[in-house]
Formats: sequence, C-alpha cells, structure tokens
Amino acid sequence: MRPRIAVVEDNPDNRLLVGALLEDRYELTEFETGMEAIGGLLQARPDLVLLDISLPEMDGTEVLRWIRGQEPLRDLPVVALTAHAMAGDREKFLAEGFDGYLTKPIVDEKVLLDTISRCLRTQG
Repeated sequence: MRPRIAVVEDNPDNRLLVGALLEDRYELTEFETGMEAIGGLLQARPDLVLLDISLPEMDGTEVLRWIRGQEPLRDLPVVALTAHAMAGDREKFLAEGFDGYLTKPIVDEKVLLDTISRCLRTQG
C-alpha cells in the first residue's frame, strides 16, 4: 500500500503542482484550510502532512499545535510547506516542531521527494 500524504494548502495551483509531483507515489488527501484539516485528519489518518503556513482561518503553526495535541496524530511527521523563506525561517519552523521545511514555489522535485522520504523513514 502506498503511503498516505495529507496536503493542507489553500492555493489551488500549489495543490495541483504537489499533486502532479506526488500522485504516482503516494495516496493524497487535500485540505484547503486549517479548519478543514483539523476536521479531516483523524479520519484520513495520513502517514505525513505537508502543511502550508499561511492559511485562512487557522495558520499552519496552529494546525501543527492541534496535531501534536491529538494522541493518534501526535507523532505524525509534519513538513512546513511555505513561502516564508527569509533567513532564520527554516530554524524557526523546525524549532516550533515541524519535522521538515520546504519552500514554495517547489522548483526541485528531488528536494520534495527526499524530504518526504526522510520524514517517513524517521517515523517508521
């Protein structure tokens, strides 16, 4: 069975790109907002979450805190997928508890796939 990835991203073009890059390797579930994600992650039971930081209603760091507070999801690898790419942002998001950090736009498919593989290996 293919690993399951939840993509939490409000931009349809970014969801489309991530889907095109990952759909042959992973089973994908998409959520458009943080509220949708918290409403669906327990049912979706993904193996990893790609989580946008700038989301409407509830930002990615709030969603991460919610995930870490749910016993069945607590150890779920969560990768920040963000346009926040200033000096220090990577360290800041990793310190907040993200397992990985990817910048948008995704220009190197290998970086995306390597990050996902590393986080899934660490989990398993």
